[in-house]
Amino acid sequence: MKTLKGKTVLVTGSTDGVGRRVAERLGGAGARVLVHGRDRTRGERVAAEIRAGGSAAEFLAADLAALAEVRRLAGEIARTTDRLDILINNAGVGSGGSGGHRQTSADGHELRFAVNYLAGFLLTYLLLPLIKDSAPARIVNVSSAGQHAIDFDDVMLTQDYSGTRAYCQSKLAQIKFTIDLARELDGTGVTVNALHPATYMDTHMVRAGGHTPISSVDEGAEAILNLAASEALAGRSGAYFNGLRESRALAQAYDAQARRRLKEISLELTGFSAAA
Repeated sequence: MKTLKGKTVLVTGSTDGVGRRVAERLGGAGARVLVHGRDRTRGERVAAEIRAGGSAAEFLAADLAALAEVRRLAGEIARTTDRLDILINNAGVGSGGSGGHRQTSADGHELRFAVNYLAGFLLTYLLLPLIKDSAPARIVNVSSAGQHAIDFDDVMLTQDYSGTRAYCQSKLAQIKFTIDLARELDGTGVTVNALHPATYMDTHMVRAGGHTPISSVDEGAEAILNLAASEALAGRSGAYFNGLRESRALAQAYDAQARRRLKEISLELTGFSAAA
């Protein structure tokens, strides 16, 4: 990975798992790293370790299950940071297994849709002015190979709920957002791509979901860093990657009408036009 000295990077969900490893690697490459998470003790520890290695790092606490917290986080970054070269939307909630009970966010939205998708949708749009001013810049959406078509008659899964379906629906939504945003940003010098970093990485999220890890955190981090900093991918935008290779997402991701419906719903749920 090339040196990132002078670059500022925000990695959401970077106090543990693959997000933490990505933050550490970015710090090792000389970037100023904005570490994000809910747990201040863990977050301050990660930031301190990056600083001990010679790079700048700060911890920003926010619970992305509340859209007010997303807005507060974006506002804090805009006030204290004069550039944002790379945004990595990594924070997320796992499937919790195929069963389980339906949970809701602070705003009353289905929890996985809210945290895995809506939070990143809103955060990205709120930070876009800063990102555009830092171009060439990159946005990376950490999605999954686990994808499920969205039922627009029941986006919040009030019927036939399962944690796995909720998780997979939220991950497809991220990819749809990536494709649309890439088109919006064409010509700005800002690129956006999504990826499935690795299958069942050895993380707390995977184990809590009842899965046996089969990939390492390092493997997933390498794939995320490839999209975030590889010179070979400069200018590439609107793509979905499986690990290090460009791949194909579920068919609904390429349905323009489905993407329009998702964006309309997302703008309404986040109130972005009013917030902007």
